[in-house]
Amino acid sequence: MVTLKGEHIYLRALEPEDLDFVYEIENDEAIWEISNTITPYSRFLIKQYLEHAHKDIYEAKQLRLVIVTNDNVVVGLIDIFDFDFHNKRAGIGVLIKDQSNRHKGFGTEALQLLIQYCFKHLNLHQLYCNISEENEASITLFENQGFKKIGLKKDWNLVNGNYKNEYLLQLINNVL
Repeated sequence: MVTLKGEHIYLRALEPEDLDFVYEIENDEAIWEISNTITPYSRFLIKQYLEHAHKDIYEAKQLRLVIVTNDNVVVGLIDIFDFDFHNKRAGIGVLIKDQSNRHKGFGTEALQLLIQYCFKHLNLHQLYCNISEENEASITLFENQGFKKIGLKKDWNLVNGNYKNEYLLQLINNVL
């Protein structure tokens, strides 16, 4: 894989030693809303997932990368999902796990690296993301990278008994 290295962070493939980190994220109810998760995951299932994470994006239709600081601290994950080679599009999402590591530019740099990778190496035409109307920090993050709100999905997600709206944002690569 192409090295995805920025000034303060780099992105790398999932490794077996990421088991505890991924397990904590997937079982943190506070972020289930972001990932549309409704059940906890066992270590066994996450271990199996990591064992198959090496699959090619063209086969798996997704790619999850780990966000690591230059001093080798794992701070988050960034995903490509719903990879559609025919239509040259994919969804993306980013998560910085701990509050203490947010608002430090790690998410911005990871998103920039992933956008470049998607447009340059995967030859995608467009990227999209789905963000809760209430998640102003994520909306700002994506808008600062050129994503545009193209729609609001009303009552889209049921969270703790309440329906929440979700924005659909899109970034089109106009370079052919």
